[in-house]
Parts: sequence; C-alpha cells; structure tokens
Amino acid sequence: MAAKKSEGRVKVTLVRSLIGQVPKNRNIATSMGLRKIGQSVELPNNDATKGQVRLISHLVKVEEV
Repeated sequence: MAAKKSEGRVKVTLVRSLIGQVPKNRNIATSMGLRKIGQSVELPNNDATKGQVRLISHLVKVEEV
C-alpha cells in the first residue's frame, strides 16, 4: 500500500456575511463550520477543502497553518 502524504492544514475565516447569499454557498460555509463573521476553522488542505474554498472565495480568507 502506498504511503499517504501529509497534507497540512489551512485556516479559513469568514469575512463576509452569509445573508443574501445563494443557498448553495450558505450551505458550503456552514458545512465547513463557519457561522459568524470573524469565525475561523482549521481544515485539512486537501482537494475537497480547496474546492469548497474556491466556491466561496468571495466570502472567506484562507491562510496556511
């Protein structure tokens, strides 16, 4: 079996309100654990997270941890 690469982590912070956003974008943000402006979560830096961040990039700030 192939060894799994360590992926690292990213810190995602909600910087814009979810009010008035498309329901799909709102659901993506809440599934990531973001509910309030200024709230941050650390997530694994994998393809799934990158795809979610790409869809709501106008609402969040992303930093490498």
